[in-house]
Amino acid sequence: MKQTLKKTPKYIFVSGGVLSGIGKGVTAATIGLLLKKRGYVISTLKCENYLNYDSGTINPIEHGDPFLCDDGLEADMDLGTYEKFLNQPMGWPNFTTIGQIYKTVIDNERNMKYGGEDVEAIPHVTNEIINRIHKAQESNDADITIIELGGTVGEYQNALYYEACRIMKVLEPQNIFNVHVTYLPFVKHLGEPKTKPTQLSVRTLMSMGIYPDMLIVRSEVPFDKRRRYLLGMQTSVAVENVIEALDVESVYEIPVNFEKQQVDKKILRKLNLPIGQIRMKEWKTFVTNLEKPKKNKIKISIVGKYFSTNKTKDGFVLLDAYAALLDALKHASYKQNIETILNYVNAEELEEDGLNSIKNSDGIIVPIGWGKRGVVGKIRAIKYARENKVPYLGLCYGMQLACIEYARNVLGITDANSTEIDKNTINPVIHDIPLDEKYQTVKGEDVSMRLGAYDCSLKKDSLAYYIYDKHNAIKDKRKRLVSERHRHRYEFNNEYRKDFEDSGFVFSGTSPDDFFVEMIELPKRIHPFFIATQGHPEYKSKPLSPHPIFLEFEKACLDKKRKGQDIN
Repeated sequence: MKQTLKKTPKYIFVSGGVLSGIGKGVTAATIGLLLKKRGYVISTLKCENYLNYDSGTINPIEHGDPFLCDDGLEADMDLGTYEKFLNQPMGWPNFTTIGQIYKTVIDNERNMKYGGEDVEAIPHVTNEIINRIHKAQESNDADITIIELGGTVGEYQNALYYEACRIMKVLEPQNIFNVHVTYLPFVKHLGEPKTKPTQLSVRTLMSMGIYPDMLIVRSEVPFDKRRRYLLGMQTSVAVENVIEALDVESVYEIPVNFEKQQVDKKILRKLNLPIGQIRMKEWKTFVTNLEKPKKNKIKISIVGKYFSTNKTKDGFVLLDAYAALLDALKHASYKQNIETILNYVNAEELEEDGLNSIKNSDGIIVPIGWGKRGVVGKIRAIKYARENKVPYLGLCYGMQLACIEYARNVLGITDANSTEIDKNTINPVIHDIPLDEKYQTVKGEDVSMRLGAYDCSLKKDSLAYYIYDKHNAIKDKRKRLVSERHRHRYEFNNEYRKDFEDSGFVFSGTSPDDFFVEMIELPKRIHPFFIATQGHPEYKSKPLSPHPIFLEFEKACLDKKRKGQDIN
């Protein structure tokens, strides 16, 4: 039940210290979840340090998988965390970069909106930051808005965000709560955790005029009362507001751990807000099920191009480039009591070393990707899945390459290609289309894309229709419409559609005007589960409501494994 507030909106700032990637985004999302479960309307804002206007032009290796929103925003991965925890859509009001801020200020200056003032970082840039914070609150008419300050305290790139936070606390101290996320390293040769890095981090924060109300202390090991006391004394934070954030197997355990330490209650008391009841039963049941042994096990190979450059000499792989996909697979696994073993396959290795790395797969996925690198390996993987009846799921580029593979190896169009790969190809099965503003967004000079949510009309007797209908995910039954998020430039070439259909290939989803091919599949008589989508269902999966496509894909993988075991 929603709390009824007569007071002004409240703002929680989440900052971080000691090192990057410490978990500010998960902390912000967790606090939002707990407060929402107590009946409050929540909004969020992620403040990024870079000069990019959004995250869409950043190589995934540099900053992870950009999170795609319904309104077309390509944002930092943290917005995906907010969506998954809060179960509410994010978009442009929930994300800003320093590039956006500077551009707005410069545009305002060029248009004389400052009345001839000399434009400076303070107050003009900080005022624009505060304006974005208020817009985030207004976008959801939120009771409480949570602002995550990107980067690490003390960096010059984010200093103006911190100054905006300081100004807001000066202007309305009763409405602001500051959370600082920090790290307590365990020094093995000493056999104890050390508090000094946190002390120095908070000292830097205080030097900027911000005094934290709460510390979220990341640690590999529990810390004792003495260290909690030391941290409180050295940082001027009430000892009861020094919160232990131990490493966990799954980030979805964090809300349960924070609730046990009454993080939400302590924040509400400081903000002078009613506490009320919390409704966490469904989330706690979900977390309990995570920890149970899984009844079934499957192996899924993900054939991508961003794994190789992330490998270290020890063989580790940085997986942030496919964060949304990995989350979607986990959600489906949790729901169906399946242990999913993920096999990360460098597409270029398939070109050099053959198919051994995917031969024992229960399912194969070819996900998002750009450009020529790794294409040959991906197509080989798709061909292997098609010919050997291995469940296949293609996402975006994985759909386009599935069409190219089919054209080459089934239709006999041996030089079929995409103009993204070869702009002079004679048989452009996949091509770029002229700009039409009703379809595309202009990203930059000579670059247009389909970004954000688009409707798709499903073919009645298709596998796609069965999947969405089974899970009550069709938003308009009469028109057979579903909606998925898009992030791509190239499209299936309709000149080839008849040739494909005549051979038995199924276009199971198209745009409502039948202009765009959105989903393709092979009939069940030819292949037990071969489906691909131009959209990105992975961005809409939630821990408590996995996306239907991933549920049914994993079920098909399990069916394949069971049949193989029966044969043996």
